[in-house]
Amino acid sequence: MPTGIVSLSQFEARAARMLAEMKAAEKQIVLTQRGAASAVVQDIDAHERQRNALPMLELMVQGEADIRAGRTASRVQVFADIRERLTTHGRPVHRSRTGHHGGLRRSSR
Repeated sequence: MPTGIVSLSQFEARAARMLAEMKAAEKQIVLTQRGAASAVVQDIDAHERQRNALPMLELMVQGEADIRAGRTASRVQVFADIRERLTTHGRPVHRSRTGHHGGLRRSSR
């Protein structure tokens, strides 16, 4: 299979074979029209992995920006804020004896 960049007409002529080879090699195919890149063909599993990773990467970028801007809080303060929000919304929070879930559990009362 031609690796990487393929014209749309080449892809149309050998699509089934190229898709099978692309999946086996875990690579993408960049399709061109009139010499310019116009689309990317990617295995669905690779696409799903990439799509699922994007929100985590966005959170990491936001977290790094928050750190650079000094928007940080200690673990103690974060959990105190969570307890306050949950209590304010009518769901008292009690410490768990098992320590699971950060020591927080909703009251069943």
